[in-house]
Amino acid sequence: MTFPPWSESLTHIFSLAIAYALALPVGWDREKDERSAGIRTFPLVAIASCGFVLVGIAILGRTSPAQARLLEGLITGVGFIGGGAILKHKGKASGTATAASLWATGALGAAVGYGLYDIALVLSLTTFLTLRGSRPLKRATHDDIDASDSP
Repeated sequence: MTFPPWSESLTHIFSLAIAYALALPVGWDREKDERSAGIRTFPLVAIASCGFVLVGIAILGRTSPAQARLLEGLITGVGFIGGGAILKHKGKASGTATAASLWATGALGAAVGYGLYDIALVLSLTTFLTLRGSRPLKRATHDDIDASDSP
Protein backbone atom coordinates (compact mmCIF):
# COMPACT_ATOMS: atom_id res chain seq x y z
CA MET A 1 0.00 0.00 0.00
CA THR A 2 1.37 3.38 -1.02
CA PHE A 3 0.48 6.50 0.89
CA PRO A 4 0.43 9.94 -0.72
CA PRO A 5 2.98 12.50 0.43
CA TRP A 6 1.96 14.33 3.61
CA SER A 7 1.47 17.58 1.74
CA GLU A 8 -1.11 15.92 -0.55
CA SER A 9 -2.88 14.37 2.45
CA LEU A 10 -3.01 17.75 4.20
CA THR A 11 -4.41 19.33 1.03
CA HIS A 12 -7.16 16.70 0.93
CA ILE A 13 -7.98 17.21 4.61
CA PHE A 14 -8.05 20.98 4.06
CA SER A 15 -10.45 20.60 1.10
CA LEU A 16 -12.77 18.31 3.06
CA ALA A 17 -12.75 20.74 6.01
CA ILE A 18 -13.55 23.68 3.74
CA ALA A 19 -16.45 21.78 2.14
CA TYR A 20 -17.76 20.93 5.61
CA ALA A 21 -17.42 24.51 6.88
CA LEU A 22 -19.11 26.06 3.83
CA ALA A 23 -22.08 23.68 4.10
CA LEU A 24 -22.55 24.10 7.83
CA PRO A 25 -24.46 27.44 7.70
CA VAL A 26 -26.94 26.00 5.21
CA GLY A 27 -27.44 22.94 7.40
CA TRP A 28 -27.86 25.17 10.43
CA ASP A 29 -30.54 27.18 8.63
CA ARG A 30 -32.50 24.06 7.68
CA GLU A 31 -32.09 22.60 11.19
CA LYS A 32 -33.31 25.82 12.79
CA ASP A 33 -36.49 25.56 10.70
CA GLU A 34 -36.84 21.89 11.68
CA ARG A 35 -36.59 20.63 8.10
CA SER A 36 -36.08 16.99 7.14
CA ALA A 37 -32.38 17.55 6.41
CA GLY A 38 -30.23 19.76 8.59
CA ILE A 39 -27.04 20.26 10.51
CA ARG A 40 -25.76 16.73 9.88
CA THR A 41 -26.98 16.12 6.34
CA PHE A 42 -25.69 19.21 4.55
CA PRO A 43 -22.04 19.00 5.66
CA LEU A 44 -22.06 15.26 4.94
CA VAL A 45 -23.34 15.85 1.40
CA ALA A 46 -20.63 18.48 0.87
CA ILE A 47 -17.74 16.36 2.14
CA ALA A 48 -18.98 13.27 0.29
CA SER A 49 -19.18 15.22 -2.97
CA CYS A 50 -15.76 16.69 -2.32
CA GLY A 51 -14.40 13.26 -1.43
CA PHE A 52 -15.72 11.66 -4.62
CA VAL A 53 -14.09 14.40 -6.67
CA LEU A 54 -10.78 14.04 -4.82
CA VAL A 55 -10.83 10.27 -5.33
CA GLY A 56 -11.72 10.77 -8.99
CA ILE A 57 -8.81 13.14 -9.48
CA ALA A 58 -6.43 10.73 -7.74
CA ILE A 59 -7.56 7.74 -9.81
CA LEU A 60 -8.54 9.25 -13.16
CA GLY A 61 -6.45 12.42 -13.28
CA ARG A 62 -7.72 15.98 -13.28
CA THR A 63 -8.12 16.23 -17.07
CA SER A 64 -9.63 12.82 -17.75
CA PRO A 65 -12.86 12.82 -19.77
CA ALA A 66 -14.17 10.38 -17.15
CA GLN A 67 -14.45 13.37 -14.78
CA ALA A 68 -17.65 14.26 -16.65
CA ARG A 69 -19.16 10.89 -15.74
CA LEU A 70 -18.11 11.37 -12.14
CA LEU A 71 -19.92 14.71 -12.03
CA GLU A 72 -22.94 13.20 -13.76
CA GLY A 73 -23.13 10.56 -11.04
CA LEU A 74 -22.80 13.17 -8.30
CA ILE A 75 -25.53 15.33 -9.81
CA THR A 76 -27.86 12.34 -10.04
CA GLY A 77 -27.00 10.96 -6.60
CA VAL A 78 -27.40 14.23 -4.76
CA GLY A 79 -30.62 14.87 -6.69
CA PHE A 80 -31.89 11.51 -5.45
CA ILE A 81 -31.10 12.49 -1.85
CA GLY A 82 -32.87 15.82 -2.38
CA GLY A 83 -35.87 14.04 -3.84
CA GLY A 84 -36.28 12.29 -0.50
CA ALA A 85 -36.76 15.67 1.16
CA ILE A 86 -39.78 16.53 -0.99
CA LEU A 87 -43.12 15.52 0.45
CA LYS A 88 -46.56 15.85 -1.11
CA HIS A 89 -49.58 16.30 1.11
CA LYS A 90 -53.08 17.26 -0.02
CA GLY A 91 -51.87 18.37 -3.44
CA LYS A 92 -49.13 20.60 -2.06
CA ALA A 93 -45.40 19.87 -2.26
CA SER A 94 -43.08 20.81 0.58
CA GLY A 95 -39.35 20.41 1.00
CA THR A 96 -38.41 21.76 -2.40
CA ALA A 97 -36.13 24.44 -0.92
CA THR A 98 -34.38 21.80 1.17
CA ALA A 99 -33.98 19.61 -1.92
CA ALA A 100 -32.56 22.49 -3.96
CA SER A 101 -30.26 23.40 -1.08
CA LEU A 102 -28.95 19.84 -0.94
CA TRP A 103 -28.27 19.95 -4.66
CA ALA A 104 -26.41 23.27 -4.30
CA THR A 105 -24.44 21.80 -1.40
CA GLY A 106 -23.39 18.85 -3.55
CA ALA A 107 -22.15 21.32 -6.18
CA LEU A 108 -20.35 23.23 -3.42
CA GLY A 109 -18.51 20.08 -2.32
CA ALA A 110 -17.57 19.21 -5.90
CA ALA A 111 -16.28 22.75 -6.47
CA VAL A 112 -14.06 22.48 -3.40
CA GLY A 113 -12.80 19.10 -4.59
CA TYR A 114 -11.73 20.66 -7.87
CA GLY A 115 -10.11 23.59 -6.03
CA LEU A 116 -12.72 26.07 -7.21
CA TYR A 117 -13.08 27.77 -3.84
CA ASP A 118 -14.58 30.95 -5.29
CA ILE A 119 -17.49 29.00 -6.79
CA ALA A 120 -17.96 27.05 -3.55
CA LEU A 121 -18.04 30.26 -1.51
CA VAL A 122 -20.61 31.85 -3.84
CA LEU A 123 -22.76 28.70 -3.70
CA SER A 124 -22.61 28.68 0.10
CA LEU A 125 -23.40 32.37 0.52
CA THR A 126 -26.11 32.43 -2.14
CA THR A 127 -27.84 29.35 -0.76
CA PHE A 128 -27.70 30.57 2.84
CA LEU A 129 -28.76 34.13 2.01
CA THR A 130 -31.59 32.93 -0.23
CA LEU A 131 -32.95 30.69 2.52
CA ARG A 132 -32.60 33.40 5.18
CA GLY A 133 -33.46 36.46 3.14
CA SER A 134 -36.48 35.12 1.28
CA ARG A 135 -38.47 34.38 4.43
CA PRO A 136 -40.12 37.82 4.64
CA LEU A 137 -41.07 37.60 0.95
CA LYS A 138 -42.50 34.14 1.43
CA ARG A 139 -44.51 35.27 4.48
CA ALA A 140 -45.80 38.30 2.58
CA THR A 141 -46.87 36.08 -0.32
CA HIS A 142 -48.71 33.72 2.03
CA ASP A 143 -50.34 36.67 3.81
CA ASP A 144 -51.59 37.95 0.43
CA ILE A 145 -53.00 34.52 -0.42
CA ASP A 146 -54.66 34.21 3.00
CA ALA A 147 -56.15 37.72 2.65
CA SER A 148 -57.59 36.91 -0.77
CA ASP A 149 -59.25 33.77 0.65
CA SER A 150 -61.07 35.81 3.30
CA PRO A 151 -64.68 36.83 2.58
